Amino acid sequence: MMTNIEKYYNKFNEDKRLLRRHGNVEFVTSMKYIHEYLGEDKNKKIIDIGAGTGRYSVALANEGYDVTAVELVKYNLGILKQKNSLVKAYQGNALKLSRFNDESFDITILFGPMYHLIKFEDKVKALKEAARVTKKGGVILVAYVMNEFSVITYGFKENNIIELIESGKIDENYRVKPGEDDLYDYVRLEDINRINDEVTEVERLKIISADGPADYLRPVLNKMDDKTYEQFIRYHLATCERTELLGASAHTVDILLKK
Repeated sequence: MMTNIEKYYNKFNEDKRLLRRHGNVEFVTSMKYIHEYLGEDKNKKIIDIGAGTGRYSVALANEGYDVTAVELVKYNLGILKQKNSLVKAYQGNALKLSRFNDESFDITILFGPMYHLIKFEDKVKALKEAARVTKKGGVILVAYVMNEFSVITYGFKENNIIELIESGKIDENYRVKPGEDDLYDYVRLEDINRINDEVTEVERLKIISADGPADYLRPVLNKMDDKTYEQFIRYHLATCERTELLGASAHTVDILLKK
């Protein structure tokens, strides 16, 4: 039977999201930090776990890197393969990367799975698997969607807050409480720290806001002239490491060193 995740991504166009102005902020920011840790070495091997339709993996392969992509959803994988890049693409699950040997990759990208893994122990397992396939001294970039973004947008902006509280989907501390059948889990910084504490073979290099206020400003960004939008990108890149901005951004990227 088709899972809820597969049904969702059969309709959702991830490429289109990242090409829109608010999504492009996330893409440009994430690529900046991926390149920071790739350096100038084109021989570094990259694995993109939860690669979706290949927005990151195809771009990196086109730059000449050796890229392997793993994607759960067949529909997404099909789109990725249709792009005729040099990405080595496989269907697979972030919780079990048995196809790959220990310490096979220099850079590991884990941008999709943590959004959809509801259980804490599954998040820990996914990070442990990502760490296992990463070489010592390599870097793992892990993306999360943030609790306050969900509460502010879906709760208050879209006027669902009372229903969410009454149904138990948000608790008295305004923490989102997804059920096992829900598609997304939303975290706070302390949740990310707790996951990392369970995976002793990694340590944080830095944590960044991938998109800052961009998702809140979708209509504003769409109306901006190109020069002002370029200025917004520069502003975001200048401030995305500021800790006071992390918790309310839509996405964060935790950048970890494999010890």
